[in-house]
Amino acid sequence: MQKLIEIEPFTEITPTAPISREMHGGRAKCLQRLIRLDMPVPKTVALSFATIRAIATGQLPDIKGILDLFDDNALLSVRPSSLVSDWGGPGAILNIGMTTRRHAEISNLLGPDAADALYRRFVTSYAVDVSRLDPELFHAEDSLRDLQDAYMAETDEPFPEDPERQLAEVLRSMSKAWESTTARLLRQAKGAPADAGLGLVVQQMALGVGPAESGSGVIQFVDPNTGTLQIKGRYLSQSQGRDALQRAEGALFLTKDPRGPSLEEREPAIFAELCAHGETCRTRLREEMSIEFTVQAGALRVLDAVRVQRTSRADVAIAVALAEDQIISKDEAVMRIEPTALNELLHRQVHPDARRDVLMRGIAASPGAATGRIVFSSRAAQQSAAREEPCILVRRETLPEDVRGMHAASGVLTMRGGMTSHAAVIARGLGVPCVVGAIGIKLDRREKTLTTEDGRTLREGDMITLDGSRGEALAGEVELYEPAINGAFQTLLGWADTVRDIGIRANADTPAEARTAQMFNAGGIGLCRTEHMFFDEERLIVMREMIFADKAEDRSAVLDRLLPMQRADFITLFDIMRGQPVCIRLLDPPLHEFLPTGREALRELAEALDLPIATVTSRVEALAEFNPMLGMRGVRLGISIPEIYEMQARAIFEATVESHRSGAPTAPEIMIPLVSVKREVEMVKTRIDAVAAAVRTETGADFDYKVGVMVETPRAALRADDIASQSAFLSFGTNDLTQMAYGLSRDDASRFMNAYVNQGVFSEDPFHRLDIVGVGELLKIGAERGRTSRPDIVLSICGEHAGDPDSIAFCRAVGFDYVSCSPYRVPVARLAAARLAIADRTNDALV
Repeated sequence: MQKLIEIEPFTEITPTAPISREMHGGRAKCLQRLIRLDMPVPKTVALSFATIRAIATGQLPDIKGILDLFDDNALLSVRPSSLVSDWGGPGAILNIGMTTRRHAEISNLLGPDAADALYRRFVTSYAVDVSRLDPELFHAEDSLRDLQDAYMAETDEPFPEDPERQLAEVLRSMSKAWESTTARLLRQAKGAPADAGLGLVVQQMALGVGPAESGSGVIQFVDPNTGTLQIKGRYLSQSQGRDALQRAEGALFLTKDPRGPSLEEREPAIFAELCAHGETCRTRLREEMSIEFTVQAGALRVLDAVRVQRTSRADVAIAVALAEDQIISKDEAVMRIEPTALNELLHRQVHPDARRDVLMRGIAASPGAATGRIVFSSRAAQQSAAREEPCILVRRETLPEDVRGMHAASGVLTMRGGMTSHAAVIARGLGVPCVVGAIGIKLDRREKTLTTEDGRTLREGDMITLDGSRGEALAGEVELYEPAINGAFQTLLGWADTVRDIGIRANADTPAEARTAQMFNAGGIGLCRTEHMFFDEERLIVMREMIFADKAEDRSAVLDRLLPMQRADFITLFDIMRGQPVCIRLLDPPLHEFLPTGREALRELAEALDLPIATVTSRVEALAEFNPMLGMRGVRLGISIPEIYEMQARAIFEATVESHRSGAPTAPEIMIPLVSVKREVEMVKTRIDAVAAAVRTETGADFDYKVGVMVETPRAALRADDIASQSAFLSFGTNDLTQMAYGLSRDDASRFMNAYVNQGVFSEDPFHRLDIVGVGELLKIGAERGRTSRPDIVLSICGEHAGDPDSIAFCRAVGFDYVSCSPYRVPVARLAAARLAIADRTNDALV
């Protein structure tokens, strides 16, 4: 036997009625606020979440009691009132209570055309939305009699004449619609909990039809795309609900417009009243609202007001404008903007109104949008850039040698990879839109074709649009709109910087990335990956010569040619950062990543080195590793071939001397990668210190520097007390640390990650969001043990997690000094850190 749910009494919305958003939903609470502001809101009754749940089980409230609250013979509307309007809900149903008798009365009062229009609308919506009949049978009919006959033919009974039954059935159908599986899945996709409740509001109709000026419309006072002050909306005479927005024919502009008549000209008093209500909403409700209104015989009625649906750039502009007008505080403006919403302002985006023909879907690895012609190689991307033709680089997966092509491309699409794959990390650093792990695509590099899951074939040169914010590739050239990183954006982040209490640095490997970091007010560079400096064509051949050198003196001779190039790199970085800290990671990847693959590429290398192709092939094969991520890389490379790190250290120190001479002295931070034991740090640090001493002697200049460690192995985290004794800082590389803690390849995990997350094995992709209880525990242990050995040690994370708000919250709680993320994630991190500080301060004030 089904357990009965106790039905709460319905509540007329008055200024003092016990209406709450948590019990009755956002619409009901907003209507109460409008009533308190003396707006002309028709009489309204609110039904709570609990009441609607009871109705869904067959328990009806006192329907007659609800009807008795309204004027005799009044027509009613019912609208949904969920906790969050974005969660959706069943559509409004108007003109409840329309019967043959009421139709005759309205015909005498307003004329038969008005009465027929009201009745037709109700019969149609009741048949389709309440009785669930075929819409085609009713939308095709114009005659009221035909509609009623169609209803009877489908149900074997006449259209209901009892207002009590009409209202009861409307309430029942709307409650069941909310509880349906489809509706539940849709709202959960928008962030609603599985048990989210629905409230309903029953409101007396302002009819919007009749011989005197009557109609309906919607008005708002900001542009929803930009947030600039601008009156927008439409008004349609002899209409109801939102007809004005759905029927362009006959609709009026609201303000004076050369394209046609306006409400401002036809009904200036009503227009002025609406503008006054809009200003009241802004100043008293502290929000930009969209007002739904009806005019009945020249009298204005406000039916509803909801927060203007807007883009993120408009959201920022509105929050800043409200704070500048002292309607809200600066702290509240900061708290109103979700950090990840800033991505929409930082990059070009697909226009909200653009038509989307989706070719393929994958992981949204780097936000933004770009249009270009498909190319399948880095060389083709560079050739396209030389012709000043935008292109989208499509690869099965990117390799380090593809960095040049990624620099040249407008966007990157890969078949494989996840959030921390090579393509994703580099694209985020470059600010280039990127989609990885694209599903169901066949790439034929020989034929230079791409076949989508639905059978469409794309060729090199075909135009596509990449949406890195949604993880989609779209057919053809799609309308985009430009970034918005000035004005309100800068103002908001300026306010954020005054309250945040953790440093934000950027990962930057090139001058362009460093300039981007400066543009976004990063507090320095927290990770400069030097390997990316060697993939320039001129340097790559020198690097390969060094790899093929058999003796230490031969390697040193080749490295002497790389030295001035590296020194110039660091001089440029130091000049851009103008005295801010720059943390440089010494060479990390295994040497085979600098070598080509494929017969043609090996032949070219043999010619460049003047060596037999057999010798080149043999050396390349000898350097190949079964598991390169755990092989001869990082500090192991520096100990086995010390000349490399010595050259890099000299380049750093000579650039440091130059920075002192230029008037922007820099104290570089040198980071040793992939450390596992204390002795590794001692050996490399001894060589670095010796190079520093030599440069001081040669130049007569004095300078400061720090040597620290990138903690990316579990053992380094567990033995952080030993390692910290030889280190000025510990910077946790959470990308590799996550790989090693889980035993997962970040490049291959995307093959099964969706299944793991969907089935609840992992709550989130650990490469996307820091695993607080697992990997986070290693960070916590490392931080605590590092401080035990060296209380003044500087702690940070420099993996891709550093741009995630939840990960920043964890770092603040553990007491890290800064986080370092991709340049285009710096604004997100600055805002997230500020919101955390404000929330802590607010909570402290409440204690």
